[in-house]
Amino acid sequence: MKTVTMADVAKEAGVSKSTVSQFLNERYEYMGEETKEKIKRAIEQLGYRPNYVARSLKQKRTYMMGIIVANIMHRVSTEISRAIEDYCHEHDMHAIVCNADDDPHKEKKYIEMLRARQVDGLIIFPTGGNTKLYTEMEQERYPVVFVDRKIEGVHIDTVVVNNREATCEAVSHLLENGHRNIAIVTPPLTTHPRKERLAGYKQALEQHGIALNENYMKSVEISAISYELENMFSLSEKPTALVAANDLSFFEVMSFIKRKQIRIPEELAVIVFDNIPFADISTPTITTIAQPAYEIGKRASELLTRQIKQEAIESELYTFPCELIIRESSAGRP
Repeated sequence: MKTVTMADVAKEAGVSKSTVSQFLNERYEYMGEETKEKIKRAIEQLGYRPNYVARSLKQKRTYMMGIIVANIMHRVSTEISRAIEDYCHEHDMHAIVCNADDDPHKEKKYIEMLRARQVDGLIIFPTGGNTKLYTEMEQERYPVVFVDRKIEGVHIDTVVVNNREATCEAVSHLLENGHRNIAIVTPPLTTHPRKERLAGYKQALEQHGIALNENYMKSVEISAISYELENMFSLSEKPTALVAANDLSFFEVMSFIKRKQIRIPEELAVIVFDNIPFADISTPTITTIAQPAYEIGKRASELLTRQIKQEAIESELYTFPCELIIRESSAGRP
């Protein structure tokens, strides 16, 4: 079959090639509705497919954005990625999503692969294990935005939430409801959010004059959480409340609770830091520290676009507030 060209579309629509080019690039400033309709009809009738490679060479852009997620299993990561993809769709761009599995080596390979494919920029949920590579991108002024995790010493646009303050508020809520033996379970303290959430937990206890108990603070691999909970709930003074620092920790906690037939909130109040599906319709409903995932993804996309268009001046840190959504699982002590 003969390849349909822009010239064929122009001839069919009765306009110039430059007018068709303006239409394809959505430059409608001086284009009437009738002209737009004629070009659109000609494209549909001829089955014209724009040559994106030629467009990329001419404009020095591929209209592709790379997203490297630290761990796609986290609900909030999926929600943020969806927001970025929506933004790309609205702005005639394409998103390529990669999952690093919290593996710095895998993250490095994805960064190199996406840059080799000449994506216009990257949105990264950084593992924190490639500081040298992050710094190189910063020095090259390559368009990149960090999401969810702040990397000390690297000056790149970063979008995070108020992890410490939000956790402090949640623990204070439990204290105000009469709880004193409050536990927290987190994955290993290898990332900025996990460290900040533990810091917020400690801050709330200290502000209320409650001594820290190392037996109630566990930062371990997800696979080891059940074992640590066994030890924790074998203590003479068991926790009466528990904060799960993310969704994967929460699922392990809930599995343990079900296995031990612990009643929520009568025997144990529970709060989870993350966006949990069906939290508002489970039995009992679950108190969550909700992150504004969609807004985070949209802001990250806007920041990256600003860099791609060379409108950025200096890197900035954007911190979104979380919302403590109080439900049945965090009720006060009987």
